[in-house]
Amino acid sequence: MSTVAVVLIVIAAVIVIALLAVAMRRARERRLDDRRQIATEHREEAATHRLGAEKEKAAADEQAARARREAAEAEERSRAAEREHETARAHTEHAAEVDPDTEVDPDAESRDGQDPSASPRRTNP
Repeated sequence: MSTVAVVLIVIAAVIVIALLAVAMRRARERRLDDRRQIATEHREEAATHRLGAEKEKAAADEQAARARREAAEAEERSRAAEREHETARAHTEHAAEVDPDTEVDPDAESRDGQDPSASPRRTNP
C-alpha cells in the first residue's frame, strides 16, 4: 500500500469517527431535550394538581370554619333560649308568690315532673 492510500484511509477513519461522534452527540442532545420536555410537562401537571389541591383545602377550611361558626351560633342561641326559659320560670314563680288567689302545690313537681310554679292552683275564695 502506498503512503497516499494509508493517509487516505486514516483520514477516512478520522472522518468516520468524527461523524459518529457528532451523530452520537446529537442523539444524546435529542434524548436530553426529550427528557427536559417530559420533565417540564410533569412539572406543569404537578403545579396544576398542587393548585387544585390548595383550592380544595381552602374550600374545606372555609367549610370547617363555617361549621364552627354555626356551631358557636347554635350554642349561643341555646344559651339565650335557656336564659329566656329561666326568666320565664322566675316570672311564673314570682307571679305565683305575688298572686293572693294562687296557692303553690309543693307536691306538683313530684307528681308530674314539672315545675310547681308552672301549674299553680287557684283557690276558690
